[in-house]
Amino acid sequence: MSQCMLTDVPNELPSRVSSCRRFLARLARDGTEVRKAQRLRYRVFAEEMGASIPRRDEGLDCDEFDLHCEHLLVYDSETGDVVGTYRILTAPAAARAGGFYSEREFQLDNLAALRPRTIEIGRACVDSECRTGSVIAVLWAALTRFILQRGYEYVIGCSSVPLGQGHRLAVSICQFVRRRHAGPACWQVVPRKPFPLDGAELDPAPPLPPLLKGYLRLGAYVCGEPAWDTEFGTADLLMMLPMARMNRRYVERFTRSDSGDLC
Repeated sequence: MSQCMLTDVPNELPSRVSSCRRFLARLARDGTEVRKAQRLRYRVFAEEMGASIPRRDEGLDCDEFDLHCEHLLVYDSETGDVVGTYRILTAPAAARAGGFYSEREFQLDNLAALRPRTIEIGRACVDSECRTGSVIAVLWAALTRFILQRGYEYVIGCSSVPLGQGHRLAVSICQFVRRRHAGPACWQVVPRKPFPLDGAELDPAPPLPPLLKGYLRLGAYVCGEPAWDTEFGTADLLMMLPMARMNRRYVERFTRSDSGDLC
């Protein structure tokens, strides 16, 4: 299942993460708040993207990993609504869950030595009415603080390339980013269900999905060939961000005292 759905990532993040303090980030405190995140995920993944999600009658996107994850929420202080979310799976929690979510799509054998220092992020989405630079920046600022406070050194997660505009464009995107942003050979992963990369690169400069573009801008690597998510209709790339490699401009911006505290 697809991990990511953010749109309208700006070319440059705002100089202040949230100048009006309208959008506030915090970790979910109980099951009621987790369900708010699951409802938002359902609206984005099922209703917007048309993903095949179980329990459609409940209007929730949920799976067995939710019980083991921290759920990062962004609230609109004017309406009280949850307008953005990520879920976070730490290494100890992944051990209790039987592995990282991305192991459903990829064999992560080459990352085994990094596992104790690795955190996985996913299920990223923002409400369609609030897809602004401020909401995205508040999410990323809160994530950065969480990761640094917990002392994790590596961040992994799947980034999805939608197939709605055709297989040819998806192939071009995957080939383009793999050539320009490939991680070290020792960190390459193997997709369990490979997405067919038939033919040569068809577009020398294809338009990248916003979240993928954002991750690359932060300094993330692409760790190998894409997996094919037939439920979501996407080609999924395993992304790896060593925190030591993260663009320092964003680290400084996201960890400033005015960037919005994680409650």
